[in-house]
Amino acid sequence: MTRTKSRVLKVASSVGVAGLLLASAITSAATSHAAAAPSWCGPKKITAALTDGFGGNSWRLVTTAAAQDEASKCPSVTKLYYADGQGNTSKAISDIKGFVAKGVKALVVFPDAGKAVLPALRSAYKAGVVTVPYRVFPGGTDGVDYTAFIGSNFKQAGILWANWALKNLPKGGNVLFLSGPAGNSQGIDEAAGFWGVMASHPEFKKIGAQPFEVTNWDPALSQQVLTAAIAANPKIDLILSDFGPSLVGALTAASKTGWKIPAFAASDGNVLGCFWQDNHAANPDFNMFTVSTQNDHARLAIDYAVAKATGGKLPTTTSYPSYAFEDSVSGKPSAVQCRKDLPGDVYLSAQMSGDLQAKLGKK
Repeated sequence: MTRTKSRVLKVASSVGVAGLLLASAITSAATSHAAAAPSWCGPKKITAALTDGFGGNSWRLVTTAAAQDEASKCPSVTKLYYADGQGNTSKAISDIKGFVAKGVKALVVFPDAGKAVLPALRSAYKAGVVTVPYRVFPGGTDGVDYTAFIGSNFKQAGILWANWALKNLPKGGNVLFLSGPAGNSQGIDEAAGFWGVMASHPEFKKIGAQPFEVTNWDPALSQQVLTAAIAANPKIDLILSDFGPSLVGALTAASKTGWKIPAFAASDGNVLGCFWQDNHAANPDFNMFTVSTQNDHARLAIDYAVAKATGGKLPTTTSYPSYAFEDSVSGKPSAVQCRKDLPGDVYLSAQMSGDLQAKLGKK
């Protein structure tokens, strides 16, 4: 976990690692991929930009690199800029406006602050920039406030968690859900999917803040929130988390007090898989199920934005799927995975290999 935190700090400290990767790789990638340009890559030359409302964790580093890799497949993208809003809504809005002023033709935005950035998105779209928010719904309407929202079926993740819980916790229990920033659409949809299934199963009960406890997907805040939740709710039977790796430090600290980790349904991460392997034998109740953490969602957003701006073929979908990844009980579709030869902050469900992820940011 120490190594995970060091890399998190490294990417949070500047536009830095991911930005340098993007700036250098995209400008040199045109020739390497020219012979096999994908259908979404049209003939019109453009510059593009990718902005994060918050880029300060390892998931964002890998996701940004996935976007960079995807854009590098299109020789028509001559440069892909990057900006990290650093969790500051004002900066995130300023980043969007800055890239519009710079003259980019395609803009992909992770709108962590949700509706707060909608006016900036609308302004970019009205200025003629192909504007594609993804993952967190900012409000608004396709073709009115932005070009298209590239969402994910997050309700399906909640449904998958719920179906697993019904199989493995037949007596039900108290359920604690931890997600990211307050009001984020991912957590709201996941909660709706989970509790939609549980509507006919009153043996499962909500505890903690609803629809989720706010952690900002930050490991330090996650530890504070979990500590408070344990104090308020001595009996927790199932924890849900849509950024499972951010809770490893919190689970470690809590278990040192003698608290037994309950069943856990989350998104994947190498640090989480290795943590489970290290702790399950001593705590058989610590069963775990994960869905893919979806680093490759950024690829679909890039495909759509680039296709629209360059005159390529649009993807057939604007929704990225949620799917099961690990199940410690059934072993299907995979047993819990752990690569101890790699850093904790890699995501083995991603298209980019763990070995390549481990090299990100290294000079």
